[in-house]
Amino acid sequence: MARLVFVCWGNICRSPMAERIARRMIDEQGLDIEVESFGVSEEEAGNPIDRRAARTLIKAGYDPDGHRARKIGAAHIKSADLVVAAEPLHVDRLQRIAPGASNIVLLNDFNPAMDPGTPLIDPWYGDEAGFQETLDDLEAAMEGILRAVQERAARR
Repeated sequence: MARLVFVCWGNICRSPMAERIARRMIDEQGLDIEVESFGVSEEEAGNPIDRRAARTLIKAGYDPDGHRARKIGAAHIKSADLVVAAEPLHVDRLQRIAPGASNIVLLNDFNPAMDPGTPLIDPWYGDEAGFQETLDDLEAAMEGILRAVQERAARR
């Protein structure tokens, strides 16, 4: 089984949204991938998904229930086939948590509409439209992410 991890700052918006989108695509395609999400910060630890993120997911047909924010640790990074970060800042933090990890990538590098190195927007500071934009970017990147995690797991 392949292991996929999504990471953002607090694990209440972008990474749990990515986790929900990935789960549905994994189920629909019958893939053997385990998926989780975490934050690089512990400031939101234990909190549910942001209510605006939940509403956006529900409108798009995803189930946001059951999420509690968690901070990522070195063991999570090392045990994953692919760790997908929302922003370059998160990549840097993850590399400090697990020095030498070669499985850390940037989410929008898999989005065909984005230039490599483009951060995923942080909708937390804005309105509902930002959450929809985030959802659209996540969906656009997800096929490539799922393909990449399977390829890495096959090389293991």
